[in-house]
Amino acid sequence: MKYLVSLDQGTTSSRAIVFDQGGSIVSVAQKEFKQIFPKPGWVEHDAHEIWSSQSGVIAEALAGKNLHAKDIDCVGITNQRETTVVWDKKTSEPIGHAIVWQDRRTAGHCDRLKADGLADLFLKKTGLVLDAYFSGTKITWMLDNIPGARERAERGELAFGTVDSWLVYKLTGGKLHITDYSNASRTLLFNIHTGDWDDELLNALNVPRGMLPEVRPSSQVYAEISDGSVLNGIPIGSLVGDQQAATMGQVCTEPGLAKNTYGTGCFLLMNTGTQAIESKNKLLTTVAWNRDDTTTYALEGSVFVGGAIVQWLRDGLEIIKTSPDVEGLASSVPDSGGVFFVPALTGLGAPDWDSYARGAILGITRGTTSAHIARAALEGIAFQVADLVSAMESDSGEKLKELRVDGGAAANNLLLQFQADILQTPVVRPTVLETTALGAAYLAGLATGYYKSIDDVRSHWQADRTFEPAMPADQARALRDRWREAVDRAKGWEPKDNG
Repeated sequence: MKYLVSLDQGTTSSRAIVFDQGGSIVSVAQKEFKQIFPKPGWVEHDAHEIWSSQSGVIAEALAGKNLHAKDIDCVGITNQRETTVVWDKKTSEPIGHAIVWQDRRTAGHCDRLKADGLADLFLKKTGLVLDAYFSGTKITWMLDNIPGARERAERGELAFGTVDSWLVYKLTGGKLHITDYSNASRTLLFNIHTGDWDDELLNALNVPRGMLPEVRPSSQVYAEISDGSVLNGIPIGSLVGDQQAATMGQVCTEPGLAKNTYGTGCFLLMNTGTQAIESKNKLLTTVAWNRDDTTTYALEGSVFVGGAIVQWLRDGLEIIKTSPDVEGLASSVPDSGGVFFVPALTGLGAPDWDSYARGAILGITRGTTSAHIARAALEGIAFQVADLVSAMESDSGEKLKELRVDGGAAANNLLLQFQADILQTPVVRPTVLETTALGAAYLAGLATGYYKSIDDVRSHWQADRTFEPAMPADQARALRDRWREAVDRAKGWEPKDNG
């Protein structure tokens, strides 16, 4: 039997996961890397550390089961999406730290573009709202603020890429500068209707076209790995943004099927088939994947801080020692004691889109304990997802029959039960929670013929547990109304256009 390897390069860690043909995990290795916060609202990564951590876990995952290159059919790559890397084409040296998708430094730039009347242009062509979340304004910031960068870019010396492009560039020894449709669709530079970089958008953001990678299908044999590592000679068969990968991993391959991933952020995607539906509720229209000359689209709602709030409870407040400890602490009280936690640590995503919102804990009394705050933090994750579901149901005109869930925080039973309660909708957790990596593996296996068809892939999906709503509907409505009051108080906290 041959295996599939997924490289899952996330916001806080790099992982390599080996899957068998049934989609079961054979081996996994993970390494966290440093989060860099130069100023409030700024978030950066060291691109060298992204690469070193990713290459390190590849060797570790294979060694864990005494596997070698001859045992691997192909490699799939999935990645944190909008994070922006710019490097020298000859030396492969980054010109500065990567600017992470959570980073809000370009909020003022986005405001100016909106004031110039460009919001509708970007929405129509890219399916995205003008927000600091996406790559385009991050590139502009780097070119305008790193000495000499713009001149070097104009001379054709610099390459831009999201993290998928950076990894492929390193894995192929600088031979390939490519991305896929799903990652390209998150840059503010890609026309999702024509399937190409758009000159009008490039001009609006003042980004030279020569920096951009070639856009390829999400499932295709691009090249063999040639970096001299343990996977030397193995084909790379997929590139796909992490949330689109999870959508495939949850086998949401038919229009109307939806999943939510509880990762660093939360990401709700609904497959809309070959139709790019424009949202009326501030959701994003995005490319799910492109394969066999067909582009599949999705509606997406993004929460900037989901599971990351648990990391903050651990590292910032230090009220838990490990992330899984949050469930025990939160379960030690019957409810949040009237506390609401709006986790807007890096602003609010859909449906509010407020770059200037900041985190807020409301309803604190002398009886409030760390357990109440932990519970309110988990509930804050679920409330944000419920807002996304309501927007998506409004856009689609249909109530979700079930919500498929995955990601690290989906192991938390308390969170998922509360999610089902306030949604008044069943929440279904699959047997394999690592659906992001699994989706990349599926797409890679489809490219090489390891899997014969989508039906072949679909046959492997299995549910682990379904959480049925247990809370009375009127109580759920009252809690959600109170939550919206809390959100309103967190909005607009940071002064506008602060650089």
